[in-house]
Amino acid sequence: MVDRVVMYRAPTTVADVDALASWLDEHVDATIETRDRFLGEHADQDTARGFAQARVISPYDRTTGNTMLGIVRYEQRVLDDPDRGGGVLYDGLAVQELLRRCLPTSERELDILHVIVLDRPLATWGEHDGRWHKRVNVLGQPALISVPGLYEAPAKPEVYYREKQRHALVSGDAPPREVLESQVEGDFLIADDPRTTDALNGYVLQAYHYLDTGEAFCDVPSCRLYNAHHQPALIEAQLRPPQFCDRHAGLYR
Repeated sequence: MVDRVVMYRAPTTVADVDALASWLDEHVDATIETRDRFLGEHADQDTARGFAQARVISPYDRTTGNTMLGIVRYEQRVLDDPDRGGGVLYDGLAVQELLRRCLPTSERELDILHVIVLDRPLATWGEHDGRWHKRVNVLGQPALISVPGLYEAPAKPEVYYREKQRHALVSGDAPPREVLESQVEGDFLIADDPRTTDALNGYVLQAYHYLDTGEAFCDVPSCRLYNAHHQPALIEAQLRPPQFCDRHAGLYR
């Protein structure tokens, strides 16, 4: 049973980890604690190389990693100054293992859940279709929450992709994401969306629920524990009532 949850802030994002912790505290029977950025506190000389090794090279190539000196130096610069990062996708399971080794030795028991909120996109490999899939969270110990993944992992409404294709046919290239987001009507989250923190509440609870019960997700689309693969489904699960299905409402007040 999880008795304590330690959450780590991501100051380069709009995600309010203290508000996430407060929401979680209202719903679970565990002590909740917030700390500063994990990579600022616990990264060591091997962390930059670990991130370089976890880089996704191609959407359709299972092999990861580029440990050339320039890449490792780039990763070290981003660790020192996270505002300088961006545009790189990482193997979420490899990052999870990397950060697990960085956990304080005295806090590695499974009754303490570490939730690390990150400003990096994460992905897992899909054996069923031979490609990488972006994720909002990676469950386990520590649990990882990718703020960019909230905007990028669940697919946007079909009209978004139709407009993107139409623009490409007319102009010969894809429009910037910001242009598309301003032109396409639809209910989906965009970068730095003011609904970010509220939407992430359910993903943090999924991390707690998994370590506490062994159950990954709920199959009811209106429940916060539902694993949405499309933005409209994410909006439905995380931002519209009810918060939980009947079964999980009994667990989480």
